[in-house]
Amino acid sequence: MAPFASDDPVALLLIDVQRGFDDPVYGERNNPEAETRIGELLSRWRETERPIVHVKHCSSEPDSPLRPDKPGNAFKSVGEPREGEQVVEKRVNGAFVGTNLESWLRERSIETIVCCGFTTDHCVSTTTRMAENRGFDPFVVADATATFEREGYDGRAFDAEATHQHALAHLREEFATILETDALLD
Repeated sequence: MAPFASDDPVALLLIDVQRGFDDPVYGERNNPEAETRIGELLSRWRETERPIVHVKHCSSEPDSPLRPDKPGNAFKSVGEPREGEQVVEKRVNGAFVGTNLESWLRERSIETIVCCGFTTDHCVSTTTRMAENRGFDPFVVADATATFEREGYDGRAFDAEATHQHALAHLREEFATILETDALLD
């Protein structure tokens, strides 16, 4: 797998690949192919027996579809963990806060992580930034992430694709290498 050597310990982080993000409460989403790309990444990681981490958001917000007592907390079928794959449950946007993710990666001498999932501008971005700040080498797979339309502080609307692209631009070079699934798997 480019850009990694075949024996490099590179972990795939599937961030919040959960059914709750199908809820209409989130509004218009970009990248309807994200789940397909996530599935391709997950298949390759399983084929090559590289480390896989499934990150699950367990919201404490009263109306969130991602609450542990809601059906939306479940993983989407494309990201369903298999026996032996690490599952990390978080309560905030960053997967390193209040979890064992960092120690799990360090115990396995994993320095490089590949991030995909939901949403580009929230949990994917926060986890990626925190990874880089902790000395990891993060990659974000642009076509295996997605987000929703957002409203600015002044009421201005930002469509989902613009929000996605801006989030990737903010991560690029400063916090992560941004690439597409095909470039990673070729």
